[in-house]
Amino acid sequence: MEYVLLIIGLVIIIKASDVLIEAASSLALGFNISKMLISLTIVAFGTCAPELAISFNSIMSGNSNMALANVVGSCIVNVFLIIGLAAFIRPIQIKHTTIKKELPILLIITLGFTILTLDSMFNPATPNALTRADGVILLILFSLFILYLVKAIRKRNKNESPAETKYNKPISIMLLIITIILIIFSSELVVDNAIIIAENFGISQKIITLCTIVIGTSLPELVMTVNSAKKGEFDIAIGNIIGTNIFNICIVLGLPIALFGNLAIVGFNYIDMLFVFASSLCLFIFAKSDKKITKVEGAFMILAFILYYGYVLLF
Repeated sequence: MEYVLLIIGLVIIIKASDVLIEAASSLALGFNISKMLISLTIVAFGTCAPELAISFNSIMSGNSNMALANVVGSCIVNVFLIIGLAAFIRPIQIKHTTIKKELPILLIITLGFTILTLDSMFNPATPNALTRADGVILLILFSLFILYLVKAIRKRNKNESPAETKYNKPISIMLLIITIILIIFSSELVVDNAIIIAENFGISQKIITLCTIVIGTSLPELVMTVNSAKKGEFDIAIGNIIGTNIFNICIVLGLPIALFGNLAIVGFNYIDMLFVFASSLCLFIFAKSDKKITKVEGAFMILAFILYYGYVLLF
């Protein structure tokens, strides 16, 4: 039954993400808002909802390291595996405004997060931890991101070419809500049953958390980004990942820490955190070089993902 439920969950995610892409595109055109802004907000928040639920549940249950593992792993998987795979299938075109604005915002937030997690780098006597103050800092960074979005949304998008929408506004909004709910519940179905299958094979809890849960909760982003790239919806593909990583760092981790208090960082070192920063840095450098992520750069990202997970599983 676990295998059947796992397959059912995957099928629902794939089909729901197809509809979500069309609904998001229709809504963006209907309101004359760029697809990038829709992806940075509605789509990104919807696809990172599983991580948010896991983060709150794990911190409230005293298993706070799972929350950190989920965010660290998700940020690395989202860029190195998901963007890498999408670019390897079809090179991703990046707009100038994304390189100039959204990607630097992601880079700044990721750098801030990395610095906050490496207390011992500045004071060897201080153990690495995320405090309530750190959580508040992450929320402040997120509020600056929101201010940028509000300013961008207020400007009418003059660069979008007029186009026929597949769905009208009410239908688009209804489909967005329905598909996001389906993606959340089906991803939980996939994760829960993947954990049962892993435990049946005697796989350790560490590997289950880093591989099954992280990759499982990243399935919505994976399917969404690859499908978007295949359809040529590059703004949705890249916007989804940028928005999701910002939500993951600032809200999925920052919000529960600000509410519930300190999180001791155990089992994570400089390599883990530097890989998180390197993912955003690589994305920015590759996009800035020729305004696209090429197949070769996609292959490099996939290799980086393999190297990191190889390190995690071996050490």
